[in-house]
Amino acid sequence: MTIFQAIIIAIVEGITEFLPISSTGHMIITEKILGMESTDFLKAFTINIQFGAILSVIVLYWKRFFQTLNFYYKLFIAFIPAMVLGFIFGDFIDSMLENVVVVAIMLVAGGLLLLFVDKWFNKPKEDQEISFPTAFKIGLFQCIAMIPGVSRSAATIIGGMAQGLNRKTAAEFSFFLAVPTMFAATAYKLLQNYKTINAENINILLIGNVVAFIVAMIAIKSFIAFLTKYGFKVFGYYRILLGATILILLAFGIPLSII
Repeated sequence: MTIFQAIIIAIVEGITEFLPISSTGHMIITEKILGMESTDFLKAFTINIQFGAILSVIVLYWKRFFQTLNFYYKLFIAFIPAMVLGFIFGDFIDSMLENVVVVAIMLVAGGLLLLFVDKWFNKPKEDQEISFPTAFKIGLFQCIAMIPGVSRSAATIIGGMAQGLNRKTAAEFSFFLAVPTMFAATAYKLLQNYKTINAENINILLIGNVVAFIVAMIAIKSFIAFLTKYGFKVFGYYRILLGATILILLAFGIPLSII
């Protein structure tokens, strides 16, 4: 992996991690476009640069993130389903990370869903307090995002809206939940693949995290304002267009790689 490739992937991660368009799916597509060979280090890199995105949430919301123990209990309750299923199906999930067809299909399916989300959940409750049962249900929704192409952000925000949260509250809880979820995924992948990280590629990993951190900060601030005002439809149309384009290219045997 070159520094240029690392920067491009990190930019994609930073932009897409907190948008409802699937960061994993976009990184897989980006790797195909860049003609990159799937290696253990590349897999570790795409997971570990999420640490930079995690830091952006903590920096932007540091006053709200460092709250009472009750807040952290709720995050832990929401994190449990993904922790359990991720441990059980980790190898199967990894096997899907190279399947761009799965990504494209999920982009289209998720896009169709986003076209109707604002109509289905347009009556939020007056009380926006997140209870323990609500947190756990949002955590169940997060598990759907283990399929490449299904956005973790979209799944958790929709899960929150399905429990009566408004878009802003659901999105912010989604960001907070990303911290333990992505930290655990990063630590687990690092433990599995630490031997692939050496003096030659440690700089690439550090650069990736820095770039992801900066870009994610910009993306979060822009996304909250956009989502609150306009809703999900634009993201739905984008997902459908991108996924359909990839499926058409693959159907006609046109390679995605441009390098």
